[in-house]
Amino acid sequence: MILCANPQAQYQAHKAEIDAAIHQVLDSGWYILGEQTRSFESEFAGYTGVAHGIGVGSGTEALHIALAACGIGPGDEVITVSHTAVATVAAIELIGATPVLVDIEPDFYTLDPDKLESAISLHTKAIIAVHLYGQPADLTPILEIAQRHGIRVIEDCAQAHGAMYGTRRVGAWGDIACFSFYPTKNLGALGDGGMVVTDNPALAERARLLREYGWAERYVSYVSGWNTRLDELQSAVLRVKLPHLDADNEARIHLAHIYQEALAESTVSVPMVRQAAKHVYHLYVVRSAHRDELQAFLRSRGVGALIHYPTPIHMQPAYKGKLRGADDLPETERMAREVLSLPLYPELTPDELNEVITAVQAFSGENA
Repeated sequence: MILCANPQAQYQAHKAEIDAAIHQVLDSGWYILGEQTRSFESEFAGYTGVAHGIGVGSGTEALHIALAACGIGPGDEVITVSHTAVATVAAIELIGATPVLVDIEPDFYTLDPDKLESAISLHTKAIIAVHLYGQPADLTPILEIAQRHGIRVIEDCAQAHGAMYGTRRVGAWGDIACFSFYPTKNLGALGDGGMVVTDNPALAERARLLREYGWAERYVSYVSGWNTRLDELQSAVLRVKLPHLDADNEARIHLAHIYQEALAESTVSVPMVRQAAKHVYHLYVVRSAHRDELQAFLRSRGVGALIHYPTPIHMQPAYKGKLRGADDLPETERMAREVLSLPLYPELTPDELNEVITAVQAFSGENA
């Protein structure tokens, strides 16, 4: 089976370096919030183009900490999308705020700025802009609207490490931004991990306090906080991988271009790229009116295509009938019926890529 994502292949690609980094941590005797984490925080913040990085336990916790650092809590509203990982909405609920949903752009699958203004109320305190599949959201109009209303912008960069909007990387545009290092991400750990990044020193200080019991000094809590720390082993692994991220992203882009050209005349719709943006293809997502049949056909040919995401958050059992804005999301609901992620990762071989393309073309020929 050709996997949709293959984190083991990336480990094998950098095995000697990763093994050496892990042994260095094991031999050091320091396993939580040590030199590896401090160094990675600085290196990743610098890579993103901001001054501060705060390592946490997961991408979900990065969002949770970012919301809390912005002073958001019960009674506040946070605008975001339903076509995203559940983590985006789960973090809003975790902080006690109210999620408010708006629809996505039909071409780029990210928050539609034209739908934003009408969703803002006196209680709106933040917008979470999700850079989905590696495609940057349209930040300029989002930021302009937010600034006009005095609203924070939090970037959800969990799927967009290294993506560019204009001349800056995503994560360097909003008030604060959040990354996940889940193993399948463009920059993936060998377990869970996340980071909050910001140029705002006050938000950085608040986030750093919140991630470990509110401690500014050990055992003294200055604010009520949590325990969500990026550990030394994961930091060491990520430090090995970070220098390879740009090359890995270029490999993803190269593979995506081959897909684009080969599937241009097929019955699937290939992804579009926003003008003046750099899409880093965390996922290569096509659309098909016969998505379920296509997925089954590919599986019969040994191709493990997956659906990201089959059920929008507002239609899931835990949230159905409970989220504001859920009655006006036609593009979101259409996307959920049509999207399919084809295999794509830097280590995907030319033979595997050709097998996927041949299978999609065969399905298209049978369903033209």
